[in-house]
Amino acid sequence: MNSTTEKWEKEQRQVELRFEPLMRFGMDAPLLLDCGVELAPLEIAYQTYGVLNQDKSNAILVCHALTGDQYVASTHPVTGRPGWWNTIIGPGRPVDTNRYFIICANVIGGCIGSTGPTSLNPATGKPYGLSFPVITIGDMVNAQARLVDALGIAQLFCVIGGSMGGMQVLQWAAAYPEKVFSAVPIATAAWHSAQNIAFHEVGRQAIMADPEWCGGDYPNQLRRPEKGLAVARMAAHITYLSEAALHEKFGRNLQDREKIGFGFDADFQVESYLRHQGSAFVDRFDANSYLYLTRAMDYFDLTAEYGDVLADAFRGTQTRFCLISFTSDWLFPTSESRDIVQALNASAANVSFVEIETQKGHDAFLLEEPELFATLTGFLNAAAQKRCLKNGF
Repeated sequence: MNSTTEKWEKEQRQVELRFEPLMRFGMDAPLLLDCGVELAPLEIAYQTYGVLNQDKSNAILVCHALTGDQYVASTHPVTGRPGWWNTIIGPGRPVDTNRYFIICANVIGGCIGSTGPTSLNPATGKPYGLSFPVITIGDMVNAQARLVDALGIAQLFCVIGGSMGGMQVLQWAAAYPEKVFSAVPIATAAWHSAQNIAFHEVGRQAIMADPEWCGGDYPNQLRRPEKGLAVARMAAHITYLSEAALHEKFGRNLQDREKIGFGFDADFQVESYLRHQGSAFVDRFDANSYLYLTRAMDYFDLTAEYGDVLADAFRGTQTRFCLISFTSDWLFPTSESRDIVQALNASAANVSFVEIETQKGHDAFLLEEPELFATLTGFLNAAAQKRCLKNGF
């Protein structure tokens, strides 16, 4: 065994300790991916919050966005920062851990404990890198379904998520309608737009143009394409905000200077902010995972298996839906949520829809947004009352 393999095996053991708990599925239980490859062994890292009730009817699955992870409401072990949705999830909060049992799993293809390109390929003993098979949103959901089954939960009370997480919610409702009592897709779409694919391609090209990327083999060469990944994050972060939010927060304010420097340092506060976002991101995320997860979003088209008719994806569904969008979100505009609502209405589904007025852009679902909190609380309370009438929730 060479020193590089030993180093990565040591790091994998540290990852297992850091990102516990893990659900493991062995070589005897491969996951058939949409690309036709069987993935095995498979590990799914997840976190839970609250207590699962006796009849296992109070479970809520939270699906994370592109660069999120399972630490939805607890301190992140790498960054030390609070959970990415701790404003929503916790005792007495809209997703109340005194009432519900919350599950959040790192998606396959990710880099926070679940099997992905940073994992060791059992055939070589080295990190997969680009030999990892290309995955889809459907693959992510199928892996989550294995986790939910392993936890002994026959039906989730609710599946919630924003952005890429919202895509997973829609996939859950279409692929496993009997397992989803209610669903809350937030700031998302039933297919990825050409504009969004274009933004992702810019990010991927930034990573692949970094000499340290080494054709995706950087783990085995003990290198990291930090500059390319940072630029990818900077470009993406712009899309998460609105012009109004950028103007209000930064305007044309200069960074630590009284006049422009006539050079290419960060003259403006917004430049310094983006550079910070990029440099902080590379400390917690893997470049190859970024390639795989952005590609999974690009491939997402819920109509593809239903003759290009979105309503047919939900035909006969008994799931209760609440769609939420934001007025200043130009990455996933309200029109895309309305397309989903119209399809659900056409399939005679139980659906409500809220467009929230805000200047915070796409990231509004991650920020302090009182109307979002009220909407989630009201919808979950109403769904719980319905479930109580049917199943003694």
